[in-house]
Amino acid sequence: MAPAWMIISAVALRRVIELVYASRNAIRLKRRGGIEFGRKHYPLIVLLHLAWILTIAAGVRREPIVHIVPLLIFGLLQILRVAVIATLGTYWTTRVISVPGVPLVSHGPYRYLRHPNYLLVAGEIAALPLVFGQVTNAVIFSLLNAAVLAWRIRVENAALASRRTAA
Repeated sequence: MAPAWMIISAVALRRVIELVYASRNAIRLKRRGGIEFGRKHYPLIVLLHLAWILTIAAGVRREPIVHIVPLLIFGLLQILRVAVIATLGTYWTTRVISVPGVPLVSHGPYRYLRHPNYLLVAGEIAALPLVFGQVTNAVIFSLLNAAVLAWRIRVENAALASRRTAA
């Protein structure tokens, strides 16, 4: 398998593994009284990420050049995202679920940023297409992601507001 397809396959597999982990966490959180917010935007996020990876795959040439600097940046972002996911542990999901009365995570990167995962995902969405020289895909999907994240962050901030003021 060519390096480009190994990279794309690894990213797609990683996203599937994340979805499984997130789904398990979501079920656990709901059993603990968690309330889901923002169901309307969730399908857009899934569609955006699916379209992103499929568009990158469709744009890969027969003998693609793999650009090392964006690949290294993307690799660093993967390490940082694992750290963010590990920090949240069983609270990490791809949905917005809040368990009333549970303190917000305020250690690790959450000590400095409210939404470090979203920042890293934004970086991933920009960096991966650049690995294959797909500047247009990087720009288009970054703009689409920014629009969806603006909606999601408003929903998440509202969902967590009561827990933030109680802390």
